[in-house]
Amino acid sequence: MSGVLRLKADLYIHVLDENTNTVRLVQGPQTYTRKQNETIVSEPKKMILVPPRHYCVIRNPVLRKDNKIILDEFQQAKLKWGDTEIRFESTEPFPLYPGEELSGKIQELINLPVAQALRLRANRDFKEIIKKKEVPRSAGDEWYFFGPNTYYPRIEVDVIETVKSTVIKPNTALKIKARRNFVDRKGIQRRAGEVWLVREEGDYLPDVDEIIAGSVRAFVLTDKKALHLRATKSFKDYLNIDRKAGEEWLVTLDMTETYIPDVYEEVVGQVSKITLTTLQYCVILDPFDENNKQRIGHKELRKGECSFFLKPGEKLEKGIQSIYVLAWEEALLLRCIQPFRDETEKKDRIPGETWLVKGPIRFIPPNEVDVIEKRKSIPLDENEGIYVRDLETGNIRSVIGKTHMLEANEELWKKPLPQANQKLSVNRAKAIRDPTRVITYRVPHNSAVQIYNYQNKTSRVAFGPDLVMLDPDEQFTVLSLSGSVPKRPNVIRTISLSLGPDFMTDVLVVETSDHARLSLQLSYNWHFEVDPKNPNDAKKIFQIPDFIGAACKAIGANIRGVVARTKFDDFHKKSADIIRDAVFGRDDSEKPNPTYRFETNNLVITNIDIQSVEPVDKNTLASLQKSVQLAISITTQSQEADAKQDALRREAQAKARLERQEIDDQIKAEEKRKKLLELRAESAAVKSMGTAKAEAKAKAEAAMIEGRAKVKQAELKLQAAEIKTKTEIENMKSQFKLEFEQQKKMNQLKIAKTKKMADIEINKFKEIVSSIGKDTIKAISQAGPEVQRQLLSGLGIEEYFLDPEKSPLALLGLTEKK
Repeated sequence: MSGVLRLKADLYIHVLDENTNTVRLVQGPQTYTRKQNETIVSEPKKMILVPPRHYCVIRNPVLRKDNKIILDEFQQAKLKWGDTEIRFESTEPFPLYPGEELSGKIQELINLPVAQALRLRANRDFKEIIKKKEVPRSAGDEWYFFGPNTYYPRIEVDVIETVKSTVIKPNTALKIKARRNFVDRKGIQRRAGEVWLVREEGDYLPDVDEIIAGSVRAFVLTDKKALHLRATKSFKDYLNIDRKAGEEWLVTLDMTETYIPDVYEEVVGQVSKITLTTLQYCVILDPFDENNKQRIGHKELRKGECSFFLKPGEKLEKGIQSIYVLAWEEALLLRCIQPFRDETEKKDRIPGETWLVKGPIRFIPPNEVDVIEKRKSIPLDENEGIYVRDLETGNIRSVIGKTHMLEANEELWKKPLPQANQKLSVNRAKAIRDPTRVITYRVPHNSAVQIYNYQNKTSRVAFGPDLVMLDPDEQFTVLSLSGSVPKRPNVIRTISLSLGPDFMTDVLVVETSDHARLSLQLSYNWHFEVDPKNPNDAKKIFQIPDFIGAACKAIGANIRGVVARTKFDDFHKKSADIIRDAVFGRDDSEKPNPTYRFETNNLVITNIDIQSVEPVDKNTLASLQKSVQLAISITTQSQEADAKQDALRREAQAKARLERQEIDDQIKAEEKRKKLLELRAESAAVKSMGTAKAEAKAKAEAAMIEGRAKVKQAELKLQAAEIKTKTEIENMKSQFKLEFEQQKKMNQLKIAKTKKMADIEINKFKEIVSSIGKDTIKAISQAGPEVQRQLLSGLGIEEYFLDPEKSPLALLGLTEKK
């Protein structure tokens, strides 16, 4: 930095005296000359100017007395080290003495509007004058500076925050919490941590010891809504009612239109009003009495029309229930649970007693009564029924064909049905069988069903078509019959027995006397002979459970016995007669019996059909097939020989007829040929004469046509020669004309090109001469030929020729082409 500084009026510097090691302030306006033993500590700085309504903070400020700077023995300004000073607006700028520092920037004073305040805290002990009174402040004290006003900061005070007032709207309240023990603005002593509500509408600026913990909205109560509250602490509520901790109560519209819960009130929920119509009622558990005391374990019946709120602790037993409106076919089964006087029937009821209340009636069950069920009359057709059990005696009976209402001591009885009976007797169209309904079964036509009574140990038989209805102790007899081919037991399960006529097929293996084993497939026609009016006769058909298997075994035994005494050849020839005799037998006059009867169950076999007879042994079967094939072969060969002989005879007859026909045809052909030759001769004569005439005439006409054609051809050739000559002449004229025009145009183009080239050369030469200039031309003229060539080449002239007589460059002395 230079030794001379010109300081303006708003500049200052700090100068260090190296001899005394002190720093002094030098401020303008002046011209400062630095001495040899001085050093300028900082560059010139501008003085600080604090505008109106602004302030700045100075660290390590100078000490003043009577507004004068205090200097030490070294003539340096004394500083309050580690302290700060706030300086407000100044009329003149001021410098910073050595050691002073500007903290931050120049700031604007805080203007507080209405309903705002600054929360201040003292950082050291001091005394503040408020309204000409001295107010002592201790370090840590907090207070508010309220607006509207301008706050002038102090070094003893810290600004913690700006507090804004909160607007308390209608039906809202502020929840306030105490920071420490103090007396609020209403004169109430508050403890640290205590919470209370401020309900007054308008702006609310909390005290310095108050914290806004939140806001609480009021609950709007209607005639259908109430507020359920619970006390978390013993206190006196907003309605001046003493509440104990844990107490619950309702606030309704009758008490207040809106309600803001206190801090010690917990909102359990909103309760809706219960409204009962004329057809509704309810039972309340643990109701409250007239003195507002809860009767635990009691019940209260309330009927419509009415409206009420359930108090805390009260419950609806089964909700809102509809009054029982019973029609004439309906009834209620009731049971007494507590002794009471039945005013409807003027009778005392004891616990456990059951009875019916029949319609038509409107009925509300008392609290001492339980409704077991609602019953309806069961309408039954003449073919429908139900099973009813008497609860007092245990007897079970069937009610069929009439409408029945169960009495108080009756119930529907579910009849158990074995799985086999259920599958065979119940209609498959029904998805689920009602076990309380009387089991019915439609017996098919020409069938019989046996029903067994387990109580009486008797059975009865029903013949179809008929409808069978089972009593409570009856079950169907299930028949297990043989089936398939050959017969196997327990294949068919049924409850109805067909009376026939029908047939059954079986396969038997028999052995002849010469030990040939044969497989017989037989079909038997059968039916039952029974008198439905005779009970003993009817029961007889069920004497044999598997009549199919028994009949097939008996018939098979008879056939095996007869076949065992017969040889294979005899049986093979007379198998049908042997089998029929074995089954039906013969009477005393040796005539075949028409039927075979089983006396045990009146089963009658009327016919037998032999469907197939096959040997079981493979060798026997092969031999039998071979003999059959041999017989078939012999018969076939005999038939072939007869057919061949007949064919030869017919062939001879056909040949004779053919030869005869050929002779007749040859005779007719010769006659036709004779006629043909005659016609050919006549035709040849006519043909030769016509040909000669035609040839002569044709030759004459041909000679005449040929002469005319030659004359015409000569004329045409002459015309063609004339046309060709004229065409060649015209072509030559056109060609000469075109060549002349082309040559003329070419000459014109060459002339134009020569003129343009000459103009270009002239312009080029002019430009070269003008670009060379007089001095260059003079230099060229004075230089030798080689230098002239190089100069002209540098100008872009590759070839040139100078005429010594005509060219203005004759002075260059260039007379050769290069």
